[in-house]
Amino acid sequence: MAKGYWVSVYRTITDPERVAAYDELARPAVRAAGGRLLSRGSRVVAHDAGIAERTVLIEFDSFEQAVAARASAAYQEALAVLGDGVERDFRIVAGLD
Repeated sequence: MAKGYWVSVYRTITDPERVAAYDELARPAVRAAGGRLLSRGSRVVAHDAGIAERTVLIEFDSFEQAVAARASAAYQEALAVLGDGVERDFRIVAGLD
């Protein structure tokens, strides 16, 4: 079964306090859903049309698990706290078998 990944790129952070509050709720919600944080940082080297922005990568045992985690009540609560505190590109992608 292919793993699932959350890939989140923070284009702009307009409210760091909201981001901090989101992190406090999102971390346990992701862990409870089986997610493992692989990368969370601002140390990015971009190539081609890429932009060096804060990027977060989270791994799940399956694509379906990653989709379910995003829809979970606990993660939705974290998103509500985040609100418009950031502009980000969030994707769920399937890994290769």
